[in-house]
Amino acid sequence: MTERVVLAYSGGLDTSVGIGWITEATGAEVIAVAVDVGQGGEDLDVIRQRALDCGAVEAYVADARDEFATEYCMPALKANALYLDRYPLVSALSRPVIVKHLVRAARQFGATTVAHGCTGKGNDQVRFEVGITSLAPDLTCLAPVRDLALTRDKAIEFATRNALPIETTKHNPFSIDQNVWGRAVETGFLEDIWNGPTKDVYTYTDDPTFPPVADEVIITFEAGVPVALDGVPVTPLQAIQEMNRRAGAQGIGRIDIVEDRLVGIKSREVYEAPGAIALIAAHQELENVTVEREQARFKRGVEQRWTELVYDGQWFSPLKKSLEVFVDDTQRYVSGDVRVVLHGGRATVTGRRSDASLYDFNLATYDTGDSFDQSAAKGFIEIYGLSSKLAAARDVRFGNGVDLGSQGGIGG
Repeated sequence: MTERVVLAYSGGLDTSVGIGWITEATGAEVIAVAVDVGQGGEDLDVIRQRALDCGAVEAYVADARDEFATEYCMPALKANALYLDRYPLVSALSRPVIVKHLVRAARQFGATTVAHGCTGKGNDQVRFEVGITSLAPDLTCLAPVRDLALTRDKAIEFATRNALPIETTKHNPFSIDQNVWGRAVETGFLEDIWNGPTKDVYTYTDDPTFPPVADEVIITFEAGVPVALDGVPVTPLQAIQEMNRRAGAQGIGRIDIVEDRLVGIKSREVYEAPGAIALIAAHQELENVTVEREQARFKRGVEQRWTELVYDGQWFSPLKKSLEVFVDDTQRYVSGDVRVVLHGGRATVTGRRSDASLYDFNLATYDTGDSFDQSAAKGFIEIYGLSSKLAAARDVRFGNGVDLGSQGGIGG
């Protein structure tokens, strides 16, 4: 029986050439797998036919947009996932859903190997291969660009020689990955980190320098998930798509960052994530209203670790699953409305309300009607500061007290 290889297929030059390249190098039949995670572009049927025309024996296509939004983007939103406090895991989130469909296709078509188009110095090779072996330890992985020396010039030559139905002459200086959660752009002149992005880098966002009139939106959450915009019910996918449109028109979500890759190098990346950034801003503020103080403080550390695990390709890891149980528990009361003004590159929260709010007006007010017992503060401070007071007294006793010096005093 001929060996079979499942290939993550985008419809572009490298993966189209990869079909025949893998067959020539290994003698295996290739099953192409295309997964729609909201990246736009060509119709899935067009991509499926191209895969078959390029030599695939089967072509598996999946519309995973709702699945991606609900099962991957929403957990990231609940975790306020921002790698290095800025990047909302655009590419990292899409890899595990693609992996799931790759493994499903491998089982369906009897393949023993799964292939992807990643290079040897990016994060995605790790995300794909660790994800694949986490779901199916018996499968092996293959990367034609990395393992079979499929360079771009060889890909163009192979496509021309075999008359493959793929555009080979158009040169795009950037490497682009996009989905409904955002868009990632790298390489080209961006590799010089002094060079500023030019306007042609962006497609999800308009220039925030000359914004249209401010746009006010009320986002309704239930248990940490957006369920309505301005009172109109939405699915997670619809919420992201609509916020991409509205926040994108205001230039919100542009990110230019030098980040630490898992493989040990620093890489300059430009991202656009208008919907993600606006939704995270709203979600964080609703948490400020509804999540108890100590729980919220601890959650920040959990959020960072969750984000790092997902960035590092550990979506299916035991620790990530355990952290997610905690995150989900914190979302029990994260329900209510957040009013956000979108304008000039910024998403600014201007109002919040929740039936589960921990904000008590009568405790917070400084006006008449204040229900806070101020007489309790003195004893609280004495007890709260007792440990530090005792330690400071010991320092003085042993000659290690704070040297206040003489500078800044009134001299005569």
